[in-house]
Amino acid sequence: MHATVMYGAGDVRVEEVPDAQLVEPTDALVAVTSAAICGSDLWPYKQMEPSETGRRMGHEFIGVVEAVGNDVRTLKAGDLVVTPFVWSDGTCDFCREGLHTSCLHGGRYGADGVDGGQGEAVRVPQADGTLVVLPVGKDDALLPSLLTLSDVMATGHHGALSADVGPGKTVAVVGDGAVGLCAVIAARRLGAVRVIVLGHHEDRIALAEEFGATDVVRERGDEAVDRVHELTDGFGTHSVIECVGHGDATETALRIVRIGGAVGRLGIPQEDSIPEATRTFFDNVTIAGGPAPARAYIEELLPDVLEGRIEPGRVFDRSIALDDVPDGYRAMNEREALKVLIEP
Repeated sequence: MHATVMYGAGDVRVEEVPDAQLVEPTDALVAVTSAAICGSDLWPYKQMEPSETGRRMGHEFIGVVEAVGNDVRTLKAGDLVVTPFVWSDGTCDFCREGLHTSCLHGGRYGADGVDGGQGEAVRVPQADGTLVVLPVGKDDALLPSLLTLSDVMATGHHGALSADVGPGKTVAVVGDGAVGLCAVIAARRLGAVRVIVLGHHEDRIALAEEFGATDVVRERGDEAVDRVHELTDGFGTHSVIECVGHGDATETALRIVRIGGAVGRLGIPQEDSIPEATRTFFDNVTIAGGPAPARAYIEELLPDVLEGRIEPGRVFDRSIALDDVPDGYRAMNEREALKVLIEP
């Protein structure tokens, strides 16, 4: 079969790899019908050291179950399924607490002999605890939005929960990438009356406003902090969802949260320390967040997608074939595309 392999920074190839096949009795074999390139895939695209063996890529996909292991009970051949971006058993202590990203028996796609999602097929370990059956056909118009439940929409929701978003609150979203845009959806869905998005890409800002952003701050650094305080009578926002991960973005997030507020961190940290530690301590600011346990959220968010109340699939602005994945990485890295949909 064909799949995406990264061999180093900027070196992405689609090449022939061994066919995905069942290994463990808890596995499912899934033929991929749609997948995506994630913003987090751009970190190795920019930084990965050269490798002779390469790294299988992709962790967001929808597909059709082709076969299941003898111990799989909740799935059958022909089911259309979506996966969260990590696999998990659904039964360990952490899974039962809703922290599937910390599953004691889970793991990541593209690692430890497990296929990546940017390919023709994937062996999904712990299939019963991982995959969610979708009640639609494989050509349904909702599939782009359903695919976002694999990662970006679930991640935006996680950030909103981590930032204690709720009815009547004012929320700031730092970052206008796909996760930031989904965080706008999540904040409005949870009852925020005002959502301030911090970003500067005009096409993304326009989409954020369609998703429910009420205010836009295009400035950066001190000017952005001053502008948010100006918009909030000097107090800052009740909730901040940080969707970038760079130190400057994290510092901005922590400077615009109001006393007693909360910051939900979604961007993968690029520094080991958290800025503004003293001030946020004395201001009783809650700092939370981390990798989203998407499996815990899919069933909650699914009805809103199916009934058209939210349309997170609009973050996809380019669709490509599997063979064109290297150009998809280039386009996202060069900001020509917001998020790329792959249709193998």
